[in-house]
Amino acid sequence: MSETNFVIPKRLIGKVAVLTASTYGIGFETARRLAQEGAIVIISSRNAANVATAVETLKKEGHDVRGVVCHASNKQHRASLIDKAIEINGKIDILVSNAAVNLIINLVNSLDVSEEEWDKIFDVNVKSAFLLTKEILPYMAKGGSIVYVSSIAGVTIYFPVLTYAISKSALCALSRAVAYQCIPLGIRVNCVSPGAVQSSFSQFFWNNPKYFELAKKAIPMKRFGEPHEIASLIAFLSSDDASYITGENYVIAGGLHSRL
Repeated sequence: MSETNFVIPKRLIGKVAVLTASTYGIGFETARRLAQEGAIVIISSRNAANVATAVETLKKEGHDVRGVVCHASNKQHRASLIDKAIEINGKIDILVSNAAVNLIINLVNSLDVSEEEWDKIFDVNVKSAFLLTKEILPYMAKGGSIVYVSSIAGVTIYFPVLTYAISKSALCALSRAVAYQCIPLGIRVNCVSPGAVQSSFSQFFWNNPKYFELAKKAIPMKRFGEPHEIASLIAFLSSDDASYITGENYVIAGGLHSRL
């Protein structure tokens, strides 16, 4: 399914947006959409070549985009990311926390996860999101927005992503907790939980026809989503059109059952 031709609103003119893991997939399409709506976008990834390519692509499209190498679990990298953003006009308006790993998707028994794998998943998927939020809040303007990218696996566990699913459930809980803390600051915090989306992060499904067909059959719309379909909701939540929305989790999964 290709992106529908429509006039993209300019709801984010002059806003400064920081995104983690934003050089491909959902992160990249979100960076593109925020830039299309007028935001100044700071793209980041732990891979310098990917950052350069993503920035070049969006600049060729006429967008105001900067790039920073940032491994979300690295304190110095997070500091550099924040510094790059506040260089622009001393504040940050939008944070989209998208960094995630899933090291054990191919295990037959997810209980076989090692302590090191468990720690890595939670370090990137939960701890780094919390720490970046804590570090960025002093620079976030009133009216700002934070969006955490979780997963439908965080609300409905699917084999074989047990540890990943637990971490994404924790991220949903983190978003609610942070939302209430941020209300007095005039900052909104929400979470989006995509289902199966066609991106490199879901290569497991593309490389395993059995799981690919099972996944498609389970989705009422009978297709995987596309990254831009997630990006459009994130852009809405980042805008003043969502000024009365905070502490919510939005599942985007083509009708797939998604209730606790």
